[in-house]
Amino acid sequence: MINTILFDLDGTLLPMDIKVFEKVYFGSLAKHFTDKHDMQSFIALIWGATKAMVANTEHRTNEDVFMDAMKQMVHEQLDEYKARFSHFYQTDFDEVRQSVSRNEDILIAIKMLKEKGYQLVIATNPMFPRLAILKRIEWAGLNIEDFSYVTSFEDNHYCKPQPKFYQEVLSEIGKSASECLMVGNDTVEDLIASKLNIATYLIEDHAIKREESFLPTYQGTYKDFLAFVKDLPKIN
Repeated sequence: MINTILFDLDGTLLPMDIKVFEKVYFGSLAKHFTDKHDMQSFIALIWGATKAMVANTEHRTNEDVFMDAMKQMVHEQLDEYKARFSHFYQTDFDEVRQSVSRNEDILIAIKMLKEKGYQLVIATNPMFPRLAILKRIEWAGLNIEDFSYVTSFEDNHYCKPQPKFYQEVLSEIGKSASECLMVGNDTVEDLIASKLNIATYLIEDHAIKREESFLPTYQGTYKDFLAFVKDLPKIN
């Protein structure tokens, strides 16, 4: 029986157009490196390290993999780059808030799930530092205390769509696949949880549909998901 709901963050709990988000995010971050890169080379630098992180299947934190890949490109400047990244997330990352919104139906659904006794988990792709994830949870209008576990760049060892990402989450929260429902908007990164026999729900409002997609167990809009939650039984 399902007693735990895993949620994606970007495009699910936090409504956004991913292309708009990336444009604002990279534009804001790049301002901290204008003496090092033009926009094109900076984006290539970040994506290069990100791809290494996503491809990793070793038990190494995403932060370690990302920074090791970054070091191959910036060499002895890595500590300076780390300091600039940290400063950005503490200051100008808040500019990115303009690219996201809130959805009242998802906020009501979260409140209702808590009242019914479900354990709630944020299983966001852990490619951002913890501070950036906490800020985005706040932007969504949610309270971090409502979630028993939140994935992050510093703590997790794999990224979506690696099945090992979901195996690690299940291990961390002490749940079996049959106890969980994964709610997300990406037909691969989120729905691949079905390979572990985790039930899935595709949120359609900001869906990212890819060529080789997985089929969801359930799907619908934010309003449909709220109706789905209303019909869920209470957990004893």
